[in-house]
Amino acid sequence: MPAAASSPNGFSVDVRRGQDGWSVAIVDPAGVDASVRACRDEVEAHTYASTVRQHAYWLSEEQFRRYYRLSEPQEG
Repeated sequence: MPAAASSPNGFSVDVRRGQDGWSVAIVDPAGVDASVRACRDEVEAHTYASTVRQHAYWLSEEQFRRYYRLSEPQEG
């Protein structure tokens, strides 16, 4: 499934099905995977992705990074 459109804070969520099963990636504003979570099945992946999308829409970038414990963007 292609990555969703970016939220107001620039993050997007990508639901993936790979050889090892389902996962959800939180993609930062630079297009880099900031976090990837393995899921037991498609239902869990889509449920988690939906929650993350809502948080990405509601929270500022700083709040979102703190909530999901994502590292700050690299400078340079």
